[in-house]
Amino acid sequence: MWRVEDFGELVLQVVERIPPGRVMTYGDVAEYLGVGGPRQVGRVLATQGGGVPWWRVIRADGKMLPGHERRAREQYLKEGTPLRGEDRVDLRNARWDGS
Repeated sequence: MWRVEDFGELVLQVVERIPPGRVMTYGDVAEYLGVGGPRQVGRVLATQGGGVPWWRVIRADGKMLPGHERRAREQYLKEGTPLRGEDRVDLRNARWDGS
């Protein structure tokens, strides 16, 4: 059985491992950990994710986090993350599988 505190720490550790220019979806992070779900991952990042590269975790449709598009886009451009248009990450080319 896992504790909420442990889950939060695990999520943050995974996010810190995502290489620059790559992303995982909220569901990818949960699947990688084998516990929780996309909403739980999102909650951890919303409440504790300020010190990790939060922009590297995105929605399953590739859209940038609403309300944080400008800051995320700046990071994506800086890191060379593949994009599709103005508001989406190109998941096909940017998705990281955790290996």
